[in-house]
Amino acid sequence: MSQEQTHIEKTAEELEMTVEELRAASEQLAAASEEADAAAAKAESLLGTLDSLAHAGGPSDLIYLAAIFALACFVGYYVVWSVTPALHTPLMSVTNAVSSVVIVGALIAVGADITQSPAGGLSRWLGVIAVALASVNIFGGFLVTNRMLAMYKKKGG
Repeated sequence: MSQEQTHIEKTAEELEMTVEELRAASEQLAAASEEADAAAAKAESLLGTLDSLAHAGGPSDLIYLAAIFALACFVGYYVVWSVTPALHTPLMSVTNAVSSVVIVGALIAVGADITQSPAGGLSRWLGVIAVALASVNIFGGFLVTNRMLAMYKKKGG
């Protein structure tokens, strides 16, 4: 046998091994594809079940909104009480700005023509209460801010 013929036989054997490896990989890929299809079908079934549970009497939106409100209260409490005294005046200014945005929203709620809706009267009264509380917050904030700024002024005399 010549050296060239030996090289051709080795190459042929390598090609046969490569073809066998490709067939095995193709079979594994087909099996993985079937498993992925089965998992996708299960996931779609679970999503359908969750969707039907959500619309069939799960927790109401009010519970979610109350939970968000409670979390916001805790976060706000810890943020405000961890502020250093040097930052109280800028924080008060930001609080006044937020309260002014609340007043704008509350005035819109008070002036909206929603008497035909079931919660029309309730929405209007909640808007009035929001205007009153935000007004107290704004004016009190300005008083506290002015008092704090007065502490930094030099005393005459």
